[in-house]
Amino acid sequence: MISKILIANRGEIACRIIRTVKKLGLSSVAVYSNADANALHVSMADEAVHIGESVANASYLDYDKVIQAALATGADAIHPGYGFLSENAGFAKACSDNGLNFIGPPVASIEAMGSKSAAKEIMQSAGVPLLSGYHGDNQDPEFLQQEAAKTGYPVLLKAAAGGGGKGMRIVESADVFHEALAAAQREATNAFGDQLMLVEKYLLKPRHIEIQVFCDQLGNGVYLNERDCSIQRRHQKIIEEAPAPGMSDSLRKKMGKAALECAQAINYVGAGTVEFLLDASGDFYFMEMNTRLQVEHPVTEMTTGFDLVEWQILVANGQPLPVQQTQVPLMGHAIEARIYAEDPEQEFLPQTGRLSFLATPAESDHVRIDTGVVQGDEISIYYDPMISKLIVWDTDRASALRRLTKALSEYHVAGVTTNISFLHTLSQSAGFSEADLDTSFIQSYSDVLFPSDNENVPLLLAAAALAQLTANQHASKTAASDPHSPWAQSNAWRMNEPNRQAVNLTLDLTEGSTEFQVEAEHKGANVYLLHSELGTQKVYGTVIDDQISISLDGRSHTLTIARTNKGSSGSNSSASNKEAFTLFFDGASIQGHLTPPNIGSADETAADGGLQAPMNGKIVANLVEVGETVSVGTGLVVMEAMKMEHTIKAQVEGKVLQFHFAPGALVEGGASLLDFETSEG
Repeated sequence: MISKILIANRGEIACRIIRTVKKLGLSSVAVYSNADANALHVSMADEAVHIGESVANASYLDYDKVIQAALATGADAIHPGYGFLSENAGFAKACSDNGLNFIGPPVASIEAMGSKSAAKEIMQSAGVPLLSGYHGDNQDPEFLQQEAAKTGYPVLLKAAAGGGGKGMRIVESADVFHEALAAAQREATNAFGDQLMLVEKYLLKPRHIEIQVFCDQLGNGVYLNERDCSIQRRHQKIIEEAPAPGMSDSLRKKMGKAALECAQAINYVGAGTVEFLLDASGDFYFMEMNTRLQVEHPVTEMTTGFDLVEWQILVANGQPLPVQQTQVPLMGHAIEARIYAEDPEQEFLPQTGRLSFLATPAESDHVRIDTGVVQGDEISIYYDPMISKLIVWDTDRASALRRLTKALSEYHVAGVTTNISFLHTLSQSAGFSEADLDTSFIQSYSDVLFPSDNENVPLLLAAAALAQLTANQHASKTAASDPHSPWAQSNAWRMNEPNRQAVNLTLDLTEGSTEFQVEAEHKGANVYLLHSELGTQKVYGTVIDDQISISLDGRSHTLTIARTNKGSSGSNSSASNKEAFTLFFDGASIQGHLTPPNIGSADETAADGGLQAPMNGKIVANLVEVGETVSVGTGLVVMEAMKMEHTIKAQVEGKVLQFHFAPGALVEGGASLLDFETSEG
């Protein structure tokens, strides 16, 4: 029987597994890289073993080191979580060879589903419906392009060994096929060590429905209902919910039966997820089977009451499943929102930096937070930029959605740009509340999901000015030896003159960083007239710790402010070396900083169009030759961060004069990538 489990993973999933291990009275062992020496999962485990450098290939993906850590600590089982080694058949075999219980499916099952192309052949033999396309081994680019033409554009290029949206490209036409193929192959090689690609028909408005299956070693199997995972960016899910809106009992049974047939076709054991595309007519098509626990498993747990990690351990011990199919409940509705360090305004580019401020909604029977970070932790270039998973539950979808919106409004992160504001807007959108779901949801509703923040600028400016005035007053009193001395006051008192003082602030608005010069006129205790380019505002307000209570235009508001004296360390910071702050209001956040007198609000950029790195990352390729003249939209540099590629393109016509970094170089966000001379127009 299992008594000590090593978790071969990090972050929120490692913490999630450790909680169940503790609940069962078992011992836990964490592993960690240099970057994770002070990580939450390390402190939560009973023991922790250092296994290498920050780069995943030298630590979490080096399964010899993982196995040696298990043997050295006396662990008798390894839980791989998801990602990293969770679907690595070689690792599962090595565990068995060393007498360690791999808490996952048999090696043969992992191998069967490890290649998406081989998996489709197995499913075709089992009678599971498939999309048209090519799933073979011939990887000649010209041949693959011919197969794409036979399938009919648009097609989806997908890494055969892939997952998590990596190594995937939608190809709209033949003229961009080779460029997309090369990019997908590079990304697949970097993420999975395998560039084998498959080609399949791309459905224009499908829903992404997945079925949670569970099988034991005694031949029993159940499906635990379904999840809708249609809300995606970069082919990665950011919102999941259970049950799928509009799912009929008959379709649920039909898809559940097909999912179990998938599992039985490969003699599956443990937790697995079968993913389908569902079209508007109710037809569904097999995509892939993930032979592991899924990121979104909490919504299934919330709607069934089952602990899926506990089930995994029971099954690994050879015990039968706790329930039969007729005993699987479906209780209420759960929604999961993935909180990422990323910039939705910049095509969801991942962000790095220190979590200088972190405040989360209170957990309860209705709100759950799975996380692996605490305030002060670093979101690094080396791993996925997920901060946490926010899961809510209620008796029906409308009620769960209200809880999601409320919880997102109470989730505050400063130091890195996050997708919280975006998720809050999405949760309130008519399209989402009406369950008009498909995998192109974000593109379809982009005008609603990316609103301008102009309507809140007067309030945000007033709140920022009030916070700075209060900070000035506090600093004066703290610095003065006599708090009652006139020198301890910062209300700009003047004899026979209005009490006025200037506050220069920069707010990072949607349209860009904007500097405001505010003249504050003190009219009494906690009362100000603020004069700026927005006009004159009469403000009543107080600031206590990080809470701003303000009345403006007859309406009262409460905002939260997080201050960072030296600016964010993240790649997205425009306030480096300035007194920075983040304001949180109604589910949104905005960054800004105090602008010293006579200093502009933004750094000067290269006069002739030099391009800057949009995030911390690694240079993958410089795409053009020095001296080459390029047109608008030409790809110039390929960068990689968190194993995802991003192409920096020319914004104007001109000539590349010099590249500042060679392929393989690590660069910080904001670094100048090249010298560029614009063409004379």
